Amino acid sequence: MRPLNRFSKKQSSSDPAPSRMSYRMERLWLTPSFRKIVRVGMPSFLVVASLGVYFSNADRQQAIADKYTEIRRSVEERPEFMVKLMAIDGASAGLNSAIREVMPVDLPLSSFDLDLEAMRKQVESLDAVKRVDVRVRAGGLLQINVEERVPAVVWRGPGGLELLDQDGHRVSALDSRAARPDLPLIAGEGANAAVPEALALLDRAAPIKDRVIGIVRISERRWDLVLDRAQRIMLPPKEAEPALDRVLALNEAQDLLKRDVTHIDIRNPDRPTLRMTSDALATMREMQGIKVNSN
Repeated sequence: MRPLNRFSKKQSSSDPAPSRMSYRMERLWLTPSFRKIVRVGMPSFLVVASLGVYFSNADRQQAIADKYTEIRRSVEERPEFMVKLMAIDGASAGLNSAIREVMPVDLPLSSFDLDLEAMRKQVESLDAVKRVDVRVRAGGLLQINVEERVPAVVWRGPGGLELLDQDGHRVSALDSRAARPDLPLIAGEGANAAVPEALALLDRAAPIKDRVIGIVRISERRWDLVLDRAQRIMLPPKEAEPALDRVLALNEAQDLLKRDVTHIDIRNPDRPTLRMTSDALATMREMQGIKVNSN
């Protein structure tokens, strides 16, 4: 029995079959995800950990930041990126000066340091500017294209005289009416909010434009057309244009505005009334008195 036991022990020690642990490791290594972790994940983790330890030092962080800033500035301040001149197109001389005063730039300056959107909003905040386009052109030129508001009326408001465009937007202040005699005059509180309506009425009044002094907003509801010789045409809140057309038709047929009347009240188109001058009233009373005495 002993020789048989020695032979069995010798066979077990030279058994070529792998152990259970090695078998499991080989099976694990055959898994694609495990191989990826070993080949990619672990080296990446070691690299990231090493960088984290290296950059955790505050002095190293500051040195790297300073170096980055230095490299960036050296690129941004290259001649091809520098803006040296500013050109403004579409603006009058006064608006041109105002734009240059409000522009928050001191040239020459790198194009990387220009906030074009902030500059556009700054210029557009000027009353006389309707639209603006700001861009950097080749050759270091800051180009500003402006669409300027065109004054359409002179408004005598609570704050004095102001120029307004056709939409009622403020363009600028005005020192005196004599400075812009070419523009129609509107007056009254709230008149600036109804400029298109005022312009339409003034356009209808073209046959008597030589006599028109201005147009006044009454109670922010309706208009009075003011003429020379202290005459007024009192218009209704609604359908003011047809009412004005009726007055103009009467004037053309009967020379109504050449008579001694101070107010033509057509606020009620069905019952227009006339207010006569004091002299005309006195004459009428005298005529009525003579007529009564003759009876």
